[in-house]
Amino acid sequence: MGGNGGSGTNAEKRPNELLTSWFVRSGWSKGELARQVNRRARQLGANHISTDTSRVRRWLDGENPREPIPRILSDLFSERFGCVVAVEDLGLRAAHRTPSVSGVDLPWTGPGTVALISEFSRSDLMLARRGFLGTSLGLAAGPSLIEPMQRWLVPGPPAPPREDSAGAASRGRGRLSRPELELLEATTVMFRQWDASCGGGLRRKAVVGQLHEVTDLLQEPQPAATARRLFKVAAELAELAGWMSYDVGLQPTAQKYFVLALHAAKEAGDRPLGSYVLSSMSRQMIHLGRPEDALELVHLAQYGSRDCASPRTQAMLYAMEARAYANMGQPGRCKRAVRMAEDTFADAEDWDEPDPDWIRFFSAAELHGENSHSYRDLAYVAGRSPAYAGLAEPVMREAVDLFAKDGEHQRSYALNLIGLATVHLLQREPEEGVVRARQALEVARKVRSERVNTRIRKTVDAAVRDFGDLADVVDLTEQLATHLPETAEAV
Repeated sequence: MGGNGGSGTNAEKRPNELLTSWFVRSGWSKGELARQVNRRARQLGANHISTDTSRVRRWLDGENPREPIPRILSDLFSERFGCVVAVEDLGLRAAHRTPSVSGVDLPWTGPGTVALISEFSRSDLMLARRGFLGTSLGLAAGPSLIEPMQRWLVPGPPAPPREDSAGAASRGRGRLSRPELELLEATTVMFRQWDASCGGGLRRKAVVGQLHEVTDLLQEPQPAATARRLFKVAAELAELAGWMSYDVGLQPTAQKYFVLALHAAKEAGDRPLGSYVLSSMSRQMIHLGRPEDALELVHLAQYGSRDCASPRTQAMLYAMEARAYANMGQPGRCKRAVRMAEDTFADAEDWDEPDPDWIRFFSAAELHGENSHSYRDLAYVAGRSPAYAGLAEPVMREAVDLFAKDGEHQRSYALNLIGLATVHLLQREPEEGVVRARQALEVARKVRSERVNTRIRKTVDAAVRDFGDLADVVDLTEQLATHLPETAEAV
């Protein structure tokens, strides 16, 4: 029964009322759910999974499927409802998970951080294609996520003394030359550029492999200054691995990499970088329908970097704060955060020091994109308010125009085209919405981003729901079915 996810036991089965409730509210048929489970299993490399309608019926009747089925169901229902739906919420039993693999409450020590990153990246490289890593993780949310992250600011135990450069050289190993270290840093920049232009699905495994190599270097004796720079590289690579995992829909894996990145940033003594990692975690929580958690994370980032982050970084954090407030339905605080983002960004050009590469993405186009999405989200929360949609439209249009001139950030261009399409739909302008959705579809075909693909599908679904009798909408639906792949494989 292993190929169909059965539990292997029929003892005292009772109908699974929790799973049935989520299933009924989803609007899926048993066949649709079975097909989605099979698609997600293939995406993860779990090709032994072959689910059908009879198997779904048995789950609803009380059969507890084997891993990775419970985690796949958790991911599917979380995406469907825009909130974290844990395995336990579905009335299923979660597989036992060791803290080193699944937890977010990890020890804040240098050697421990290196060991955890090494173990997790190795497991990702070895097991992800067979579907055992991403589906063995659980998403943390609420206090179980926020409280461990707050310890980012707590001074850690004193690090054991490291050799100076002369001592490391005399041992004949573990000493990186300056050109070698600079090459590692330059490679991280290159990976980040690839992600921006091609999406997270194309180079994720390469980033994870590079991260694992850096942990090998950190396990060798290094001068203190070199170790700090290596921890910084590890933090940036772990954040990027998390971001790429988020982009292709591997949400628990993404969260674990973000947590490890924050630990590495702490060891590097780089609080602005830590605030950037927290902003990525905040964005993920917004995506998962947890704006309160997102706000807690961004406030933690702002507090931790209040006296050291550049204006560009501070502006990005204000923009994320606005997104959280928008999704919480607090327009006054959202608008204030938008103004703070704009005012702070205006100071970026006068900043005396060069910005790190990881914040270079936050351009005027990105600022407009974030702020317009905040207004758009307010429109959704306020019951499709035309007033907030009207605020979003000119700002979103400016973002799209700027991204159209930017050949590097293609995924952001696609996401903002989709955003503009949704704004036109909110304004009851389906023809304009279709034009922007078609443009987004063309860009999406050039990148490997399940996040982009999913948002296009949701936008087209909204167009069909509200304007399904229009010829342009019918044609767009046919184009979507023909040209957009259903999944972006995580590699």
